[in-house]
Amino acid sequence: MSEQPAMQMKIIPFNEEIIPGRFAGKTVIVTGAASGIGRATALRIAKEGGRVIASDISSERLEVLVADHPQLNLVPVVGDIAVQEDVDDIIKTATAEDDLYGLVNNAGIMDNFQTITEVSDEVWERVFSVNVWGTMRMTRAAIPHLLDNGRGSIVNLSSAAGLGGGAAGVAYTASKHAVIGMTKNTAVMYGPDGIRCNAVAPGGVVTNIGGQILSQRAAERIGAAMMVTSPGIATPEALAATITWLLSPDACNVNGAVLSSDGGWKAF
Repeated sequence: MSEQPAMQMKIIPFNEEIIPGRFAGKTVIVTGAASGIGRATALRIAKEGGRVIASDISSERLEVLVADHPQLNLVPVVGDIAVQEDVDDIIKTATAEDDLYGLVNNAGIMDNFQTITEVSDEVWERVFSVNVWGTMRMTRAAIPHLLDNGRGSIVNLSSAAGLGGGAAGVAYTASKHAVIGMTKNTAVMYGPDGIRCNAVAPGGVVTNIGGQILSQRAAERIGAAMMVTSPGIATPEALAATITWLLSPDACNVNGAVLSSDGGWKAF
């Protein structure tokens, strides 16, 4: 889950501390980079010396991102990760100048908390096309380059919904469970080649992904429970700190892990 605009929860405070040079000389792809967690992650990597291939479906938001931070090495690529040709363009741009070091599969969409009797084929297919197919296509395209380099780090965005059944609708929940399966299999298969693959499972985050509860059943079953058990909503920058740690060499001994970054919500 990445947003609860209809619920009034406190914002969990966070003070960003930049680690100079942590990504110096490294090229990293960040999908969904023009807003929310992706934007915060792209900026954190770039501030720490990385070359960031900032991919997003919104050309307008990408233009704003780059214009607001001209001093950073942000390379915008407009594309939809649900489209193979766009994935190819992102990878081509990333590998045009430098070796590819990392991939953050952040782009994702929600389903308005619809249950299995409410979700349409169109919503199911669109959620899976981005959250699952997009993550798979980006990873499939990136790994040959990481293999050529003999090392690399991939961080996938799952969710609290990938660890349980009461944090989102059925399509989003199923898609984020799939992301965890993809993460673990990739870690097992390519770990011996120096490629790490981990996932982050956020709780509530202040983003624009769109998490409005349109289902009455979902509102009754999980809406009130979230208000009671959730410790609050994190800032995108707090999630970026978690993601960049997993991405970085600091996490060299972490592979195939799913790291909850939810303020302790799933501990309840």
